Amino acid sequence: MQGDKETAMRKKYVTVEVLWDKDGGIRPEAILWENNGVMETYAIDQILSGPRAMSSAAGGVGKRYEVVIRKQHRNLFLEKDKWFIETRE
Repeated sequence: MQGDKETAMRKKYVTVEVLWDKDGGIRPEAILWENNGVMETYAIDQILSGPRAMSSAAGGVGKRYEVVIRKQHRNLFLEKDKWFIETRE
């Protein structure tokens, strides 16, 4: 609907730096985000929760991590073997 302040969520596939622990668990540490053709690294400042099996508002199912990146709360998903973050269109 035109004029809505709310816009649909979409998947933005990203590269994620992860830390593997000795038991095989993973912890996302940073996101690599393409910005005008330049890859930028954004550290994950805090993991609020995760991983939890959830479906995304942008479509898809995966393990969800609620994270804080530069004071912004975001949902980061591991969908099979690819990472995506929910973003507004």
